[in-house]
Formats: sequence, C-alpha cells, structure tokens
Amino acid sequence: MMKITKGKIIAAAVICALLAASYIMGGGYAVKDGPPAEAAGAQTAAREKTDAVPAETDEVSVETRKVPGETEAVPGEAEAVPGEAGGEKAERGSSEQGGGRLSAEEKLALAESMGEGSSEGVEKGSKDYSRLQGMELDPGTGKDIYLTDPVPEGRPVPVEPEDAAISDRQLTCTLSVRCDTILNNMDALDPEKTELVPADGAIFATAKVTFYEGESVFNVLLREMKKNKIHMEFVNTPIYNSAYIEGINNLYEFDCGELSGWMFKVNGWFPNYGCSRYQLKEGDVVEWVYTCDLGRDVDGYYATGGE
Repeated sequence: MMKITKGKIIAAAVICALLAASYIMGGGYAVKDGPPAEAAGAQTAAREKTDAVPAETDEVSVETRKVPGETEAVPGEAEAVPGEAGGEKAERGSSEQGGGRLSAEEKLALAESMGEGSSEGVEKGSKDYSRLQGMELDPGTGKDIYLTDPVPEGRPVPVEPEDAAISDRQLTCTLSVRCDTILNNMDALDPEKTELVPADGAIFATAKVTFYEGESVFNVLLREMKKNKIHMEFVNTPIYNSAYIEGINNLYEFDCGELSGWMFKVNGWFPNYGCSRYQLKEGDVVEWVYTCDLGRDVDGYYATGGE
C-alpha cells in the first residue's frame, strides 16, 4: 500500500513539474514582462508630448544675481548671427532640428544669397573703433575669439560673463517681449501653439525693471520671466561663451516657419553678439521680438558682417 501511494505521489510531482515547465515555456513570463513594456511605451508617449509642447525647463529657475567677485552661474548668451533667432548663434544642424529646418550656417548662406542691404536696426561694424574699445580681433578673420564681428561706432563692445563685476547698486532699464509678427503669419504657425499667442502680441508688456550694475540682458530676461512665471528655455553654447534662447512662452524657433525665432535689440540696435555678453546701462531699452522672416520683418536682418 505504501509503495502504491509513494508511486502516485512521485507521478503527481512529475506531472506538476511538466505543467510548470509548460507554463514557463508557453509564455507565463509574458505577463511579467508586460508592465515594463507598457511603461516604456508610456514614457515614449510622454516624451513625444513634451516635444510637441515643451515644458518649463530647470534653467529658468537658475538665480542670476551675483555678489561682487562671484562668477556667473549661467554661461553667457549665444553670439549674434545675422538674422539668427534671438540675435544669437548656436551650432545646431538641420538634422538635429528635423523636418528640413535650416541650421545657423544655412541661414547665413541664405542671408548672403538674398543680396539685400541690412535692415534699419542693423549697423556695420568698425574694426578701428572696436579695437579702441578693447575688442581683440584676429587679423586673419577680423573676428574675436568667439567669432564676433566688430561692433558699430558708438555701440558697446561685448563683456564676457566671467569678466563682469556685479555690484549691489540697483539700476533700471525698460524690458518688453513681443510676438506681433506671428499675428501676421498665423497660417504658418504650428496649430498647437495658436492659443499661446496674445491677441495684442505682448507676452511681457513694456515695463521698467530693476537690474544690478554689471548684469547682462540675459540676466534681466531670465529673472523677469521667472518672476512673472513666463516659460523660457535656452541652451548653453560654450564655443560662443553663450546661451541660446530657444523659446519664450512656449513659442520656439521654427514654430512659425523655418526662418522664425527670437531676437533682441537694445536702444533700437540689434547687437551682433549674444545677450549675456551685452552689459546693461541705466536707462537702456531692451526689446525681445519674434521674427518670422530671418529678421526682415522686425528690422533686424543682417545682409553682411562687419567691415
């Protein structure tokens, strides 16, 4: 009797083992693998959603005010390129942007091929004046180490962020951020961005703001956008000792055509270098404007470099 019972027990054990093996081989682990696969899919979907409407970045929360002797926490602004969005240049190829978008170099080539004179807000640079103001220009290229052309007479030369001495002395300037040109090109705007365009074109209405002696246009823009809870995104480009303004209020370069993006001007002039290298003075009028046509629609089109 004991032998029969023992045999049955052994047989049952063998059957159970076979069933277990069959379950495993037949896909028992598919359920186990399912959740990670679904999670990966959700992550991809979230990333695609983020790409469609970029969220506010950590860079916006960076504090820019410094005490005397400190170095700037955020690298400087992107160096200006004729017609480049934001008045800055970034080493960004069209393949990186996708959709056949133009790179900075391609935009420059396009500007040269147009064969038109520069806009009213653009002035030719002077090598002699720039040297007298402290710019060190390469005799071969006629540019400085960050590839900046000479500045026009009477205009300030760039100040590197690491050389800027920020004091506690408070000064004031006027700041505005507008996208009026988009209102005239709504058919070219990314449909998902329509509701982001203010009816009057003013993202940040003209206002007098406080800054600290030695600060740059970038310092003020970053602080005021953060203070007013307005989205702003930028990328650092060390080769130009700068940061590149990609988007404000979730309106990015290329959102209204491949020649669109952000530019800035100070006292009516579009600088040929980046805004973190533009050191502010009391009473300056700073205007950030969105261009849909390489700067021509905002009087900031550069046909040629400095001379």
